[in-house]
Order: sequence, then structure tokens, then C-alpha cells
Amino acid sequence: MKKLNKMTKGLLLLTLFLGRVLLAHAQTGAPPPPPGGGHGQTENQPAGGGGAPIGGGVGIMISLIAVYGGRKAYNYYQTQKQGLEE
Repeated sequence: MKKLNKMTKGLLLLTLFLGRVLLAHAQTGAPPPPPGGGHGQTENQPAGGGGAPIGGGVGIMISLIAVYGGRKAYNYYQTQKQGLEE
């Protein structure tokens, strides 16, 4: 009987805790403010920008990847060469 009472007490505490958490999250706040004027308020306007240069960065990244791959291949070749000499 004590085990059942202890389990019921724990279940009741868990239910109360979860109910409190759910009720706290169900509270609504103030509505968001109206959007300010700007892009696309009256018509669909093209976004300004699009001048970010990415070509140089991509080229550098590809060259670094090629150097890294070449170094790995060279090191693998050297270890295979040493294995054959032994």
C-alpha cells in the first residue's frame, strides 16, 4: 500500500509540474509591431546588393584542396616506396 501511495504522490507531482510548465508556455505576449516601410511594401521590388565577389575565394579554396590532396598522395607514395625497400 505504501508503494502505491508513493507512486501516486510522484505521479501527482509530475502532473502538476508538467501542467505548470505547459501553462507557462501557453501565455501569449503582445502582438508584434507593424512592419516598417522599405523593401516590398507596395510592390515587389528587387533587393539591392548581389555584388559580393566569391570567385576569388572559391579559386583559393580549390587550389588549397588540390595542394592538400597532392600532399596526401605524395606521402602515401613515399610510405609505399619505403615498404617496398624494406
